[in-house]
Amino acid sequence: VGHCVFTCSPVFAARVEGHDGTPVLRLYEWERIRRVPFQIDAYLPDGSQVLFVRPRIINPNATEVPMYWWSNMAVPETEDTRVVTPSDHAYCFGYEGGLRCVPVPILDGETDATYPTNLSRAMDFFFRVPDGRQPWIAALNAEGVGLGQTSTALLKGRKLFVWGRGPGGKRWQEFLAQPGCAYIEIQAGLARTQAEHLPMPAGAEWEWLEAYGLVEADAEAVHGPDWERAQQAVQEALDQLVTAEQLDAEFAQSAATARARPSEILHRGSGCGALEQKRRRASGEPPMCGPELVFDDASLGEAEMPWLNLLETGELPSSPPSVPPGSYMAQPEWRELLEESVAAGRSQHWLAWLHLGVLRYAAGDRNAARAAWERSLQLEETPWALRNLAVLMREEGQPVEAADLLVRAVGLRPDLKPIIVECAQALLGTGRAAEWLALLREIPEPARSSGRVVLLEAQAALAVGDLATVERILDQRVEIPDVREGEVSLSDLWYGLHEQRLAKAEGMEVTEALRERVRREYPPPPHLDFRMAT
Repeated sequence: VGHCVFTCSPVFAARVEGHDGTPVLRLYEWERIRRVPFQIDAYLPDGSQVLFVRPRIINPNATEVPMYWWSNMAVPETEDTRVVTPSDHAYCFGYEGGLRCVPVPILDGETDATYPTNLSRAMDFFFRVPDGRQPWIAALNAEGVGLGQTSTALLKGRKLFVWGRGPGGKRWQEFLAQPGCAYIEIQAGLARTQAEHLPMPAGAEWEWLEAYGLVEADAEAVHGPDWERAQQAVQEALDQLVTAEQLDAEFAQSAATARARPSEILHRGSGCGALEQKRRRASGEPPMCGPELVFDDASLGEAEMPWLNLLETGELPSSPPSVPPGSYMAQPEWRELLEESVAAGRSQHWLAWLHLGVLRYAAGDRNAARAAWERSLQLEETPWALRNLAVLMREEGQPVEAADLLVRAVGLRPDLKPIIVECAQALLGTGRAAEWLALLREIPEPARSSGRVVLLEAQAALAVGDLATVERILDQRVEIPDVREGEVSLSDLWYGLHEQRLAKAEGMEVTEALRERVRREYPPPPHLDFRMAT
C-alpha cells in the first residue's frame, strides 16, 4: 500500500483514436502481484475545459483479489492555499498511532486543517464524501483559483497529504522537488483510506472517469468562515467546467474507446504481459484482456526468456551463478510448471531450485521453500540462495544465523549493493559493528561509496565510538537516494554523535536526560532532517 509498484518502472504507452477523432494517450501494464492488467486513458477534447482520465482495471482470475488505487496530484503549497472538498469529517493519520475521526475544517478545536501551512507535521486527511454526493477535491489560492478534480462515483475517496511546516517536512519537499517549490498532494481513491483494499470479485472490471481542470471560485466564499458556503462556491465553479451529469454522459460515451485497439504503440513496458498471454493460451485459459491492451512478442526480453522456455519445452534453462537470477515469479501456475519440470529431472540445477523456493515461499510453504534453497546451495553456492535462507532465519527469530549467511553471500558478491546493505543491517542489529567495518574494506566501488553503504559505515563507526569518522561522513553531506518516508536514520546519527561527545567530555553515561538535552541544544542541520513528526 502507499505507492504504485511501477513508480520507477517503464509501462506501455499507446495512441488510440477517440470516437470523435480526439487523440487518446493510453498507459497500461500487467501487474504481477495482483495478476491484473490495468489501463489509463487520458484525453483532452477540442474546446474542453477539463482533461479526462479514464482508468480501468480487469480481474481475469477465478479468484477475488484485493484492489487498491489512488490518483495523486501535486499542487503548490502557499500560505493562502486552501483545500476544499464536500465533507465535514475525515480520517486523520499523523504518522504516530492509528487513524482517528476528526471534524473538517477545524482540527482539535483550534486549527483549520484545510490550510496546509497551518500544520507543523506530516499528516494525511482522508475526507469522507457522503454517499450519493459527487466526489471532488480542489486546492485554491487567495483568489479562489487552482486545480480541481472530480470523478464518477466509483472513485469515492478523497485525501489531503501535507509534509508539514517543520524542518523535516521542508527537507522532504526539497529532496523530492526543488528549493522554493513547496507542494502538497491531493488524491482520489477507490477506498475511503489508504489503510485498506477493496475486494475485487473474480472476472470483474472496474472503470471510472476523472476530470481535471482550473477552478475559479468566489474567493471571499472559499476563504470565509462558513465551510458550507466554501463548499458550495467550489461546487458551483466546478459545475462551470463539468457537471456530474456531463461526466456520466462522457463516461458512457467513452466506453467504446476504452476497448478500442491502439493505432500505435509509442513505448513498451515489460514482457510479463506477453508471457502471461502465452501461458494462458497454452493452458486453455481465456485471455486476460481484449485487443485494447497489446502485449506483443516485441515486448519479450531477456528476463522473460527462461520462463518462456519452461512454458514451451518444460525446462527452465540454467545460467552461471555469477549472473543474477533474473525475473522472479510468484504465480501459482508457474510453480506448478516448475515443480513438474524439476520432478521430471528436466531442470535439476541451482537456478531452478532457487526459483522454486521463491514460488513456494510466495505460497506460504516455508518449509518447502527452505528445502528448495538448501538444495540450490548443494548444487551451487550462490549469494541468492544464502540471502533467501537468511530471510527465513531472521523471520524465525535467529538474527545471528541470518547475519552469518549474509556475510557468506557478500563474500561471493562483494559488489552487489542490495545484499551488502542487508548484511550490514544484520550485523549492526546483532552488535557486530566492528565486523561490518572490517567487511567494508572488501567492498569495491561504486557500491562502497553509495549513499546507503556510507550511512551504514557511519552507524557502525558510532557503535564502536569512532566519532571522527561519523563527523567526517556527516560533513560530506551524503545523499541517500533510497531514504524512506518515516526514516530518521540521519537525524538519529547526528543526535548519537553529540550524545557520545557530551558524555565523553563530561565523564558521564548516555542517559535519557542527556538525550533530551541533545535534542534541545543540537538540532540537526536541515540537510539531515527527514523527520515527519517533530
